[in-house]
Amino acid sequence: MKLLLTILGLLLLLYLVAGSWLYLKQRTLLYFPSPPIETDYDTMTVHNEGERIHITLTNPGQPHALLYWGGNGETVAAGAEIFAKALPHYSTYLIEYRGYGHSSGSPTETGILSDALAVYDAIKAKHQDISLFGRSLGTGVACYVAAQRKAKRLILITPYDSIESVARDRYPIFPLSLLIKDKYNSLERVPDIHANTIILIAEHDTVVPKTHAYRLAKAFPATQVEVYEVPGSHHNDIAQTEAYHQILKRVFDER
Repeated sequence: MKLLLTILGLLLLLYLVAGSWLYLKQRTLLYFPSPPIETDYDTMTVHNEGERIHITLTNPGQPHALLYWGGNGETVAAGAEIFAKALPHYSTYLIEYRGYGHSSGSPTETGILSDALAVYDAIKAKHQDISLFGRSLGTGVACYVAAQRKAKRLILITPYDSIESVARDRYPIFPLSLLIKDKYNSLERVPDIHANTIILIAEHDTVVPKTHAYRLAKAFPATQVEVYEVPGSHHNDIAQTEAYHQILKRVFDER
């Protein structure tokens, strides 16, 4: 009996240590700030809550605008040439999260979401309409903005229902509803989203298993959402497939 109690005590200690580590390190597991890079494209800065949010801008002055939020380790400015060539009729704003690239501060959900609204409000008067585009982590940001502001369309690439839900699959033994600080609950925002929504899902996504994307998609009214599963694709290579570009070309040609 004494040996059993000792073993149980050690297991409990390991559980508490692991849970504490997960709690303390969770943001380093979620955010992977990318280094600053320089491009030949225009840039702008939006100031919010004492932070500087850096944005790379392609095709300025167009009537249609696109706000883009990338993945948790993405250098969004590196995609400027792709957006510039693929969307000549859109002014595209590639937004660096707090603590990413040239932006100041440290990434947190409350800060990133506040910055996202600040960017939207800073550019809305310049354009006839605004579309929102999020990839991976950025889908949670795009959903938040779509629930708070008017958007012509919402494009979500490899999205999730919530970060908490994804984490629960990975760490099922921990009470994640109590531990997670940054939940990015897109699912609960769906009732407030009125934009036409396009969702692209990677067939072999192991980073954000596609069950989470489908759970989000099913929460939208069927008349509001288009869902595409891109064959043969993974979380990080979906944008390299021909199907991905064909779908988005059709979407954005419908200006």
